[in-house]
Amino acid sequence: MNKLTFLGAAGTVTGSKHLLQIGDRRILVDCGLFQGMKELRKLNWEPFPVSPKSIDAVVLTHAHIDHTGYLPRLVRDGFEGPIIATPATVDLATVLLRDSGRLQEEEARFYNKRGTSKHDPAKPLYTEEDGIKAAERIEGFPYHRRVKLGKGVAVTFRRAGHILGSATVTFDIADGAGGRRIIFSGDLGRADSLLQLPPEPMGEADYVIMESTYGNRLHVTDEAADADDDRPGVHVGPADRQLEKAVHGAIQRGGALIIPAFAVARTQSLLFLLNELEQQGRIPSLPIFLDSPMAIDATDLYRRHAYDLKPEIRKRLKSGDTPLRPKRLTITRSPQESRAINDEQGPLIILSASGMATGGRVVHHLLQRISRRDTTVLLAGYQVPGTRGWRLQKGEKRLRLFGETVPVKATIETLTGLSAHGDQRDLLDWLQTSRRPPENTFLVHGDVPAFDALKSKIGEELGWPVTIPARGQSFPIRS
Repeated sequence: MNKLTFLGAAGTVTGSKHLLQIGDRRILVDCGLFQGMKELRKLNWEPFPVSPKSIDAVVLTHAHIDHTGYLPRLVRDGFEGPIIATPATVDLATVLLRDSGRLQEEEARFYNKRGTSKHDPAKPLYTEEDGIKAAERIEGFPYHRRVKLGKGVAVTFRRAGHILGSATVTFDIADGAGGRRIIFSGDLGRADSLLQLPPEPMGEADYVIMESTYGNRLHVTDEAADADDDRPGVHVGPADRQLEKAVHGAIQRGGALIIPAFAVARTQSLLFLLNELEQQGRIPSLPIFLDSPMAIDATDLYRRHAYDLKPEIRKRLKSGDTPLRPKRLTITRSPQESRAINDEQGPLIILSASGMATGGRVVHHLLQRISRRDTTVLLAGYQVPGTRGWRLQKGEKRLRLFGETVPVKATIETLTGLSAHGDQRDLLDWLQTSRRPPENTFLVHGDVPAFDALKSKIGEELGWPVTIPARGQSFPIRS
C-alpha cells in the first residue's frame, strides 16, 4: 500500500521528516532536528521510528538544520541509500552539518567542564566527523531535472525561494491508474524577498504537503510602515527602517548590539541591509563581528550560486561589488577569535548563530553581556515557543545559559518582516497556481494558530480539503 507518514513537523514548526512509502520502497522527505522546547529536543535522542536501514532514499528540500540536521545520526545508525538535493543545498548542508556536529561537541565539552549537565559525561547527538560523512553522501541535481528513484518513482526540484537551493519537491508515481503526483512545498519564500527569486508556481497535484509557518500572519507592508505596534521593543515598517532604528537605539545605549541570526538567509539579509544603510549614510560604520563559522561559509556561497538571487543582486556581484560586506566587518572563525570579542567595548554589532539562541556562539555572547544594561539583544524574526529567544521576547528577567541562571538587564527588541518564509498571502498565492484541487492538502511545519488560520483560509478561498496531521499519523495515497 502506498502511504504517507508524518514523523516530524506535524503539530509543530520543527523536525521536518515525512516518510513516503511507494510499494515496498521507503523515501524520507527531509531529515531535520527537533528544535525549541526541551520536550521536542528530547525527541532527537529517541530511536528513529523506522529502521534507518529500511529507508531506500532521502530527498532534501533545503539545508536548514530543522530539515537536514538529523541526517548524520540517520547515516551513523545504518542508512545506506542515496541522498539527493539541489547543488546549492549540497554546499550549504556541507557547511551546516559539519558545524552542527562541531557545535554539539563544543557544548558537550562546555557542560562537562562546568559540571552542569544531568548526564555524566554529556555527549553530543553526533560529532563533526558524523556531519562530514553525512554531507559527503548528498548528491546534487539542478532545478527541473527529473530524477528517478527506482521503478515508477521520479522526483523534480523547483525553486522555492526560501534560501539558496531551496526547492519544492514533486513526486511523480507511475501506477496502473495513470499515476499520482505528490508535491512537498518545503519552506516557501516570499514574493518580495530582499535577495532571493520568488517561488516557482506549484502546478497540479493529487496531494500537497504544505508548510504553515506564517499561516496566520502577513508581513509588514509599506502601508503599515508608520503604524504603531503595541508590543514593547518591537520595530515595524520596511526592514531597512526597522534595522536603522534598532541600530541607533543601541548606539545611544553605548554597548553591544547582539543579533542572534540564522546562519543561512537571515544573516545574509542583515549583512545586506547593514551595508545598504552604511552606504546611504543612515547609520555610522560600526565594528561588526560575524561570529558564526556556518554563516561565514554560507555567505561565501552566495556568489557561487548567484543564479538563485534576484537579477539586481547578481549584477552587483558580477561587477565586483560586495553587497554583503559592511565596511568594518570582522570575520571570526576560531573559538579564540570569538572569545576575544568579549574584550571589545561598544557600540558594536555581533551577528552570531543561532537565530533563536538555542545554541552556538551567540549563547556565549549572551552569557557575557545580557546582564549589562548597555547591551541590546535584537531578535530578528519569529521565535519558536520554548526557545531562549522566545523567553527573552516574552520579557523573562532570568535566563538559563549553560546551566547558570543569569539576570536579564539588557534591552530586548524584535524586528518584524525579515523572515525568509512566505506569509499567509504568499502561501495562498502559491496554492492558487494549481488549476484543480488536490485530493488532500496536509498542513505541516507550523503551530496550532497558524494551522487553523491557514486551513480556514484555504477552505474559504479555494474550497480544498485540508488535513492537519499528528506526529506518527499515516494516510493512504490512493492509486
